[in-house]
Amino acid sequence: MSVQERKQRERAGRERLIVATARELAEQQGWDAVTTRRLAERIEYSQPVLYSHFRGKREIIGAVALQGATEMAAAVRAATSAADGTRARVTALARAYLDFAARHPAVYDALFQLDGGLAYAQEDTPEPLKDAFAALLECLGEVAGDGVDPGLFTEVFWASLHGVATLTRAGRLPVEEGVSRVELLVDRLAVI
Repeated sequence: MSVQERKQRERAGRERLIVATARELAEQQGWDAVTTRRLAERIEYSQPVLYSHFRGKREIIGAVALQGATEMAAAVRAATSAADGTRARVTALARAYLDFAARHPAVYDALFQLDGGLAYAQEDTPEPLKDAFAALLECLGEVAGDGVDPGLFTEVFWASLHGVATLTRAGRLPVEEGVSRVELLVDRLAVI
C-alpha cells in the first residue's frame, strides 16, 4: 500500500468517525449539542482537522443525512421484500418509514428538517437521496392508480408519512393510533 493510499484510508476513517460521533451526539442530546468544538473534543482531533474534512456543522448534517438516506432505503426495501402481496408491501413500507423516523430522530431531522446543504428533487440531488425516493417509488408506483403519475403519487404518500412521523414525534398525534393511521393511509391512498 502506498503512502497516498494509506493517507486516503486514514482520511476516510476520520470522516466516518466525525459523522458517527455527530450522529451519536445528536441522537443523545439533539442537534444543538453538535458543535465543532464538542466534536473535536470527542474524536480527540483539533478543530482544524475537523474543518479539513467538513466546512462546518451544515456539511456534517448533510453527511449524516446521506448516511441516513442509505439506511432508510435499505429498511424500506427489506420490509417490502419480506411482505407478501401488494397491500402488505405498501403497509410494510409505511411502517418501516415511520419506524425509521421514530428510532432515528436526529437522522430523520438531518434528512428532512435541517439544512444540510443538499439538493432535493433536482439534477444535482446526491445519489443516496435519489435512491431513498426510488425505494419508495418501487413499491408505491404500482398502487398509484390509472392515469396518476407514479412519482407524484409517491411524493404525496411520502408527504403523508412525513406528516404522521413529525406530528407523532411532536406529541400532536397519539402513538397508540399509529397502526390505525397506517391502515387508513393505505386504504385511502393506495389503489390495490
